[in-house]
This record gives sequence, structure tokens and C-alpha cells, in this order.
Amino acid sequence: MSYVDRDTYGIYKGKLDKSGPGPRLMGADTLLGNDVYNTKGEDLGDIKEIMLDMASGRVAYAVLSFGGIMTLGEKLFAVPWDALKLDIKNERFTLDVDKQRLESAPGFDKDRWPDMADETWSKEIHSFYGTKPYTTESIQQPYSSESGPTHH
Repeated sequence: MSYVDRDTYGIYKGKLDKSGPGPRLMGADTLLGNDVYNTKGEDLGDIKEIMLDMASGRVAYAVLSFGGIMTLGEKLFAVPWDALKLDIKNERFTLDVDKQRLESAPGFDKDRWPDMADETWSKEIHSFYGTKPYTTESIQQPYSSESGPTHH
């Protein structure tokens, strides 16, 4: 399913420039369920979740499901957001990873999510996809564990 099909609020209606790099701002909910293909045109799965870094406000990872049937045998992968490219012509995402290589990627089961904030885990993921991790050390936390969200 594409982001245009999931656009219940008309965010993209009449606004997609097919000659440009794609929309600069997109609704997160419209990206869930989007197909992901590799550069060979092979179906790699779809986006199940988008993980936000609450300290920086950045999208850190897209969680990609791959394999299995009707969630049975499905494996999940945290793909660094920078590794995905929006393909506006085909209304999907592209990930430059061979399908066979993705099968050996660091993944996880839907009932055993990793600590995605762990630096060691993050380095392993970014190394696999050839992206650079970003740091959030100098960014003020937008929340407090005691009082909940704060507003700036």
C-alpha cells in the first residue's frame, strides 16, 4: 500500500511533484504499511512502525517486516531512516539491500524488541546498512521521567 492510498486527510492531494525528490513533510501514519523494494525491484516487505528519537525529534528507524505469511514467521528489522529513499514514481520506499542479504540482517521477533536506544545495538544496525549513527548527547530531553512531556 502506498502513502497516497493511506492519505485520509488529503495531505498529498494535488501536491505531489512527480519530477522532484518527493514531499518534504509527510504524515507518519500515511507511511505505515508502505511497501519497501530494493533497487532490483524485489519486494522486501512493508513498514510496520516508525521509531522517533524523542530527544532530537528525528526519525531514527523504520521497522520493516519481511518474510512470513499473515505475520506468521515474519521477521522485523530496524532500518535506519537514512537508508530508505522515497520513490515517488512508484509510491513506495527503496532500500539498497539485496533480498538475500536482508535475510541475514540483524532482526528481531515481534515479541522481543531490542533496546533501540542502546549504542552498541545502534552501531551494529548502522554498520550493516552503511549509514552513520547520529548522537543526541547535546540535545535537551523533551520529557522528564517524573513529570511527563514538557512543552517548549
